[in-house]
Amino acid sequence: THLYLDQFDEDREEVMIRCFESGIETILLPNINLESVPRVLDMMKKWPKACYGMMGLHPCYVNEDWEKELESIMATLDSPPNGLDFVAVGEIGLDLYWEKKFKAEQSEAFLTQARMAKERGLPIVIHVRDAWEELFTLMDKVNDESLRGVFHCFTGNVEEAQRIINLGGFYLGIGGVLTFKNSGLDKTIAEVNLQHLI
Repeated sequence: THLYLDQFDEDREEVMIRCFESGIETILLPNINLESVPRVLDMMKKWPKACYGMMGLHPCYVNEDWEKELESIMATLDSPPNGLDFVAVGEIGLDLYWEKKFKAEQSEAFLTQARMAKERGLPIVIHVRDAWEELFTLMDKVNDESLRGVFHCFTGNVEEAQRIINLGGFYLGIGGVLTFKNSGLDKTIAEVNLQHLI
């Protein structure tokens, strides 16, 4: 969840209380850019037994200065304050829905972050929208037995689900899109063994 974003500033405490009352014990916080880093850290500090952060640069925030921004984000990953620990590199990936201007930079940022995750023994959390073929091409370059993670908010079809499963070490993260009547996701996951789903 991106509960650390400023649109939740007014009711974040209430949301957390409702989570705990509903039996939710673990909340994963995928980072999106350099600006969101302190917000992720704040939630990790405030709810240390419930909130677990990730560090990464989301594809929608990749631009011509992505390397500089990523360097600062990864510095936090490698030197977390006051004993905090990160559970993954994310949210990373490809998003060609809004624009394709930084497609090459998104690809480089993804490969760089996937390699960083492998070096640190961390899983990756992948965001992909309107870029399945491109993402699978990148995965062919970087995937091996040391790379693992989740395709977060999976919305693909049965073929894409099977290609993810064939990568080894990866899960399909199923979210609220499943409840949309016209998403077709219900038919897709009916074909997928539960062991592959989060």
